[in-house]
Amino acid sequence: MKKYLLVFALMLSTVTLLKAQDRQAIINVMNTQRQAWNRGDLEGFMQGYWKSDSLMFVGKTAPTYGWQNTLNNYKRGYPNKAAMGVLTFDILKVEVLDSKNAFVFGGWQVKQSSGKVLAGYYTLWFKKIDGKWVIVCDHTS
Repeated sequence: MKKYLLVFALMLSTVTLLKAQDRQAIINVMNTQRQAWNRGDLEGFMQGYWKSDSLMFVGKTAPTYGWQNTLNNYKRGYPNKAAMGVLTFDILKVEVLDSKNAFVFGGWQVKQSSGKVLAGYYTLWFKKIDGKWVIVCDHTS
């Protein structure tokens, strides 16, 4: 019986460690996105998203499908560095659901050079694809 408890404890420790590593990997993706945004690099920002026609982005008006369509929308909404401003995230929850899926919830804020502040909330579905965590669905308000 003690042997089984030890095996169970080791398995539980391994799962906890893997979830912590996955959680940190997801936070790293978001930090990389923030840094790219703040450099004015929308293509770099988009590297955190699944490069697929099946990517779904839900904004204020309607869902957008596809990586390129999402990038095009960002370019229309933020045509230059001044419009992009400085992005910050307030990551309120990162829940690693299993070895390939995670849920992230938080707030975002963009301070534009004009002084205007844009802000809202986001929910993200991250999926581990080819060993890399990427956003497959983004609902941002």
